[in-house]
Amino acid sequence: MAVQKLKEDVYSVGAIHWDRPVFDELVELPKGTSYNSYIIKGSEKTALLDTVDPEKTYELMRNLDTLGIEKLDYIVAHHAEQDHSGSIPDVLKRYPEAKVVTNAKCKGFLLDMIDVKEDDFIVVKDGDTLDLGNKHLKFIFTPWVHWPETMISHLEEDKIIFTCDFFGSHLATSRLFGPKDEMLIYEGAKHYYAEIMMPFRNHIKKHIAKIESLDFDMICPSHGCAYKNPTFIIDVYKDWVSDRMDNEVLIPYISMHGSTKKAVEYLGDTLMEYGIDVKLFNISEVPVGEIAMALVNDATIVFGTPFVLAGAHPSIASLAYLANALRPKAKFASIVASYEWGGKAVDHITGMLGNLKVDIIDPVLIKGEPKESDYKALDKLAQTIYEKHKSLGLVE
Repeated sequence: MAVQKLKEDVYSVGAIHWDRPVFDELVELPKGTSYNSYIIKGSEKTALLDTVDPEKTYELMRNLDTLGIEKLDYIVAHHAEQDHSGSIPDVLKRYPEAKVVTNAKCKGFLLDMIDVKEDDFIVVKDGDTLDLGNKHLKFIFTPWVHWPETMISHLEEDKIIFTCDFFGSHLATSRLFGPKDEMLIYEGAKHYYAEIMMPFRNHIKKHIAKIESLDFDMICPSHGCAYKNPTFIIDVYKDWVSDRMDNEVLIPYISMHGSTKKAVEYLGDTLMEYGIDVKLFNISEVPVGEIAMALVNDATIVFGTPFVLAGAHPSIASLAYLANALRPKAKFASIVASYEWGGKAVDHITGMLGNLKVDIIDPVLIKGEPKESDYKALDKLAQTIYEKHKSLGLVE
C-alpha cells in the first residue's frame, strides 16, 4: 500500500495483501485483505498506530522511509494479534527510542507472543491521553471486540477514531475510502462481522454507544477501507447487533445420493409459498463466509444432512459447531435428515447448538427416498416455521 494522506500530518502507511487466500486458517478471503497502519506527526512527537503482518513488514518500512520518519516516539498497539503487532520488533530495531503504548492486558499478550521486553512499554488506562504536541490521542477500552484487550484511540483535534479490528473488513483495495460501489464495502464489512465479530454482539452494542459520544468524522480500522461517512458503518453495525431478524430461513445442506437435496428443495419451495425468504446452500459448493453472512439476521436455520456412520455428515456437524461458536441471533432451528439403517444425527446436531438460544422444531427424518408421507411432514415443518415467524411479526 502506498502512503496515503488522511488529514494534515496523518497518513496511512500499512500494506495490502492482495492474494492472501485465508485468514487464521479459517476465514476465506475472496477479496484479499489489508493491514492498516497509521502515522501521526505531532508538533513534538510522532506515533505509529499498529503495525502489519510480519509477511508485509518490508512494505511498512518502505512507507516510513517515504515519509522520512527518522525518529519515532510511540508505537500504539490497539490489539495483540500478530497481523497488527507482528512487525513491532522490527520497528523497535529501527527506532530503539520508541515505546509501545498499550494497556496492561495487551502488554501481557505481546510479551507472550512477540519479541519485546518489559521496558519497551508505556501502559495506559481507559481514558488516558497521549500528548503529541498539537495533537492528542485519547484511549478508549473496547474489550471483547474481538479479544479481551482491545482498545481504540481518538485523535481529538482531527476528529478521527482508530478502531483496529472494530468496523474492519477483509477487502484489498487501492482506494483508501473503499470502492465506488458502496455494496462492495457493505459486503466486505458484513463478511468480516459475521465470521469475527458476531459472537460479541452484546459487547459491541455497548461500545457503539460509547463511541457515539465522541466527536469524530472519520473511522480508520485496521483492515479494509476507512470511512469518511462514519454513519454508514455504524448504522449497519447497529442493525447487525440488534435483535431485529429477517423473515428468512437459512438451509445449509449436503446430500450424498440426492434424497436430502430433494427434501430441502421441497421445503424451500413450500416456505416461499408462505411468503418466507429462503437461502438454500449446498455447503460442498458454497464458501463458509456466505453461510456466516446469512446467519447474521436470519430467524431460522434448518440443517439438511444424510446420516453417515450413524451420525450427521461431518461437514454439517462442522457447520453446526461453527454456528454455535458464532452465536447468531436466530430464534428457531430444525433438521431434515435422510437415513437408511438409523443413527443419532439429530442428537449430534442439537447437542452442538448449546450457545444458540433457539427453539428446536421437530425434525423431519426420511428413510431412503422422500415419499408422500415425508413430503407431508415437510409441509408441516414449513407451516410450523411460518407460525413461528408470524408470532414474531416477521410475516403476515
